[in-house]
Amino acid sequence: MGWLEAVAAYATLALLIGLCYRPLGDYIAWVFTSRHHSRVERAIYRFCGVRPRDEQTWREYLGAILAFSLVGLVFLYALQRLQPWLPYSLGFRPVSPHLAFNTAASFVANTDWQAYSPEQTLGYTVQMLGIGVQMFTSAAVGMSVAVALIRGIMRRRRATIGNFWVDLVRVHLRLLLPLAVITAVVFIAGGVVQNFLPTTEMATITGGRQWLPGGPAASHEAIKLLGTNGGGFFNANSAHPFENPSGWVNLVQIFALLVIPFCLPRTFGKIVRDQRLGFTILATMGTLFTAAYALVTWAELSGSGTVPQLAGAAMEGKEQRFGIAWSTLFATATTGTSGGAANSTHDSYTALGGMWEMLHMALGELSPGGVGTGLYTMLVMVIIAVFIAGLLLGRAPVLLGKRVGVTEMKLASAFILVPPVLALGGMAITYAIPQVRAGVTTGNPGSHGMSEIFYAFISASVNNGSAFGGLDANTPWLNVTLGIVMLLGRFVPIALTLAIAGSLAMQDRATRRRNVVPGEDGADSKDGTVAPGQVRAAVPLTQLPLHRPQFVILLLIVIIYITLPTFVPILMTGPLAEGFGGP
Repeated sequence: MGWLEAVAAYATLALLIGLCYRPLGDYIAWVFTSRHHSRVERAIYRFCGVRPRDEQTWREYLGAILAFSLVGLVFLYALQRLQPWLPYSLGFRPVSPHLAFNTAASFVANTDWQAYSPEQTLGYTVQMLGIGVQMFTSAAVGMSVAVALIRGIMRRRRATIGNFWVDLVRVHLRLLLPLAVITAVVFIAGGVVQNFLPTTEMATITGGRQWLPGGPAASHEAIKLLGTNGGGFFNANSAHPFENPSGWVNLVQIFALLVIPFCLPRTFGKIVRDQRLGFTILATMGTLFTAAYALVTWAELSGSGTVPQLAGAAMEGKEQRFGIAWSTLFATATTGTSGGAANSTHDSYTALGGMWEMLHMALGELSPGGVGTGLYTMLVMVIIAVFIAGLLLGRAPVLLGKRVGVTEMKLASAFILVPPVLALGGMAITYAIPQVRAGVTTGNPGSHGMSEIFYAFISASVNNGSAFGGLDANTPWLNVTLGIVMLLGRFVPIALTLAIAGSLAMQDRATRRRNVVPGEDGADSKDGTVAPGQVRAAVPLTQLPLHRPQFVILLLIVIIYITLPTFVPILMTGPLAEGFGGP
């Protein structure tokens, strides 16, 4: 029965996304390629002093992103520190400096890691004007970077890759805001709260009294999921009945989390005018997602341990109204994107179930990945796979007419090193300092404690934001360290991606010099001289067929090979040790 429900849940979600794949993918392509600027957009450009026809080099594009994100970081930090003087503060005190920095870094980096309980820490103004705004802007930045990379692949001998300010405005006005309004209305119809009530007194099942705030949760939930953000309005996140009141709302939430990332391959194919590589990317994303869902669901249904076996499954930390299948489907969607939302407690999953979640994150946000980040991460992997395939076959590595050279491979190699260096490096420093190690291992010093800390650092390094709730992350060390990891994990890959885009945009179509007879296929002379009747001509290089199953398999192997050898040693001391009976 468990597997039947799991297959039904997966098929329902796949059908809904499949129905949106072409129309939404084509619409997003129009958002970025349309030459028309609406009146509202033109008014914003005039107000901000932006000239929409002026394009930027990759360095200028990166500078605009960093400046914009820095302003958002400072603004969100200041809102938290000034909270008592803001309207609708609900009487909450200022957020501590280290927690305010962690929270600001988290939401600016599209991580949405929460080392605090929202309903006990933040008032409505900070939630809306601070957290909510950054959910929109961080998602828009990710999509802008993805499209800038596509432009770099498409353009010939150009120094520019677009205008960040135009891309930013268009994503907000044409895509995220309309979709968020529609989704919020659906959530309100489903029972998600949307009000400004201060608190509501409730009776607990033990006879005690509890005060819960209301708040604009429906609008928060909409962009939290559509932007693959994940920060909950309440501490229980999407397990809270105010955020996720019913089964069909739960389905809509998973759908909203995945629909844009899974439709972006169609957008890519539309812009480059070749859907074949788009289908290759989609197939790779779908294969990884399906495998992760099957493995996490298997681990929870098999439920090793006395209590899970007596209960029939590992139901600890899961909602009875959702069960195993819908909980693991949500968990797979969360760990496969940068959305840290959760409708179950990941810390309560079986050791092997938690391990598969960690590995799913460690793939690097590409099954399907966050909004925009999943696509540009996958394209970097495609560049690496094209280069490797060229070496194996003895052919020039060419991607859509562009030669993948030494510069692109250096940048791509640095890109894939960022998550493991940040995750393992941050974890190593944490364990190397005795005072810090003693503080973070107080709650659980065994294998599960190791898993909790590793989950935190891998989640921060790939801007995921989900967590093992057993870890008390609200400490000065973890708040500052994880905040730095989140910022580096966000903006270093963005810088490398834009550098790749700039390098590719400067290239012309990849060719080689060949002696040919005009109008015929002439053969090159052995000594390179031009024979009578021949001319030296530039002949386009033959491109590897990137749309065939063989390349999908190669791409999958490259992704898995990059991930597994790096993290297996840590898994052996954490979830694997726990899963096979370790302390």
